[in-house]
Amino acid sequence: QVQLVESGGGSVQAGGSLTLSCAASPYSYECMGWFRQAPGKEREKVGTVFMRDGETYFADSVKGRFTISQDNAKNTVSLQMNSLKPEDTAVYYCAADNLPRVRCTVLASRDDFMFWGQGTQVNVSS
Repeated sequence: QVQLVESGGGSVQAGGSLTLSCAASPYSYECMGWFRQAPGKEREKVGTVFMRDGETYFADSVKGRFTISQDNAKNTVSLQMNSLKPEDTAVYYCAADNLPRVRCTVLASRDDFMFWGQGTQVNVSS
């Protein structure tokens, strides 16, 4: 049974940092990423990573503030979130699937991913 187990998240003041991690089992995937969903809003892409070579892609709203690191041996990706803003408050979801590079990065949308984590809450207060 495929599992994506997320950890991290919590509450932080604006300007602070948090790190989310996601471990995939029992398989490895070509593409992993993070999406988020705020109350009353659609689930949106935060960032993705093509696991073969670490190419990443980020939404404009987080570019320059968020980074993704990977550990292929452990099938794990981490989302490092810096300079957090109140508008970053959302439930963050890890996603994984076997996607080609362009579909994993620039073109990735929530509909491209079959496997999802349970979500972890991030609250950023002003």
